[in-house]
Amino acid sequence: MTGNRPALSAVVITRDAGRHLAATLASLAFCAERLVLDSGSTDDTVAIARAAGARVEHQPFLGYGLQKRRAVELAAHDWILSLDADESLDEEATAAIQALDLADPQGCYAFRRRTFVGEREVRHGPWGGETVLRLFHRRHAEFSPLPVHEQVEARTAPRLLPGSILHHSFTDSADVIARSVRYARLKADVMRAKGQRPSPWALPARGAANFLKSYVVQSGWRDGPVGFVIAVSRVIDSTLPRALVLLDEIDPAS
Repeated sequence: MTGNRPALSAVVITRDAGRHLAATLASLAFCAERLVLDSGSTDDTVAIARAAGARVEHQPFLGYGLQKRRAVELAAHDWILSLDADESLDEEATAAIQALDLADPQGCYAFRRRTFVGEREVRHGPWGGETVLRLFHRRHAEFSPLPVHEQVEARTAPRLLPGSILHHSFTDSADVIARSVRYARLKADVMRAKGQRPSPWALPARGAANFLKSYVVQSGWRDGPVGFVIAVSRVIDSTLPRALVLLDEIDPAS
């Protein structure tokens, strides 16, 4: 507690996240605690975190949702600010957070997230105008347990704060596609756990619909080649996990 204002714990989960972690932690310097929960980094992630003055804990990877839940559990304070290790707050967002009194524990707060592919900001398509809930009281909100594409689930609607989270997740367009392919197995695991059996005949239509939504309806074409790549990644996101589940029936060893 600083004066009458509740203390804030910033939580970040990491694995080989050294590329952007220093910037992430620097943008969180105003928080009473910065907790880094690492899952076996082999690069300089842990050294960077400790050099920045963050508290470092270790946990084998549980999937994104459960890993973030664990980070929230380990935090010293009830008010949680969660960033990914490739994100940072801009100055306007930092000022907005510091101006909050956090008197209502049921309150929760979202930010605009600006995603970059390399140095280029994605301004349209599914990532244009994206908002994410990241500031919350842990007794009234929590991360969903999903292994991928987890999000904070709250009892009340979030208030959108000024400023942005800067998201430097992708090194280039190839990384966008590689990430979609990598996440496909995690999504397929979720479908298997739910007993879902997709229709093979629906896959082409689903892929086409997702491409058109991203590239045409959401104006992804305005981002040039990057917008096309993102639209292709949406096809992968919507079809490859289902295809992997269907392959189980043909070759259970796949």
